[in-house]
Amino acid sequence: MRSDPIILAFDTSAAHCAAALLSGDRVIAARVEEMKKGQAERLFPLLEDILAEGQIAWSDLTRIGVGIGPGNFTGIRIAVSAARGLALSLNVPAIGVSTFQALTWDLPGDSVALVPAPQNRAYVQHMTAQGSQDPQLIQLEDIADLSLPAGLTWVGAGAEDIAPRLNGTATAPRVPLAEAIARIAARTDASTAPSPAPLYLRPADAAPPRDAPPEIVA
Repeated sequence: MRSDPIILAFDTSAAHCAAALLSGDRVIAARVEEMKKGQAERLFPLLEDILAEGQIAWSDLTRIGVGIGPGNFTGIRIAVSAARGLALSLNVPAIGVSTFQALTWDLPGDSVALVPAPQNRAYVQHMTAQGSQDPQLIQLEDIADLSLPAGLTWVGAGAEDIAPRLNGTATAPRVPLAEAIARIAARTDASTAPSPAPLYLRPADAAPPRDAPPEIVA
């Protein structure tokens, strides 16, 4: 019987399938596959590959970590649904972790996480030692209008360009996304953590149907 907790974490919130397997404090397998579509078909084979590489059985897992976005609507739903299903079938906790949390994992001091969004926009969240502010979806040209203090650490897409304009410092994430999700999930109190749910910060891209619904005649 394994003594260390085994955490399987994965994310499909962007154009990738990313997964990491954590044993205690050690990453024993990790993989990222870039893809614009096909995450639904690729996710479980990728997870099987990760488990085989780490010589871990599904029954060895003690916790699931999953990326909840923000990002691609379909991708987020794929991962969150998979995590919920695995948690139920394996009788283990599933912990949802936002991309903001993963980007800023283990960064010292206050920081700002940037996640790319369509139409020249970005999802932004200010993370502090006292807690995080509500995330926002903003146009990139309006980012200087944010009421943020100087001296913050910026991380994520476009941080190198934005940080100097706002008297901040750009940095890279400490670890890859899936590994950060695994490490955060490992340290989260599962007894109080809510069930993973998608983090949506914008309306769905799909337009409502123009035609009226059919009338039901009794």
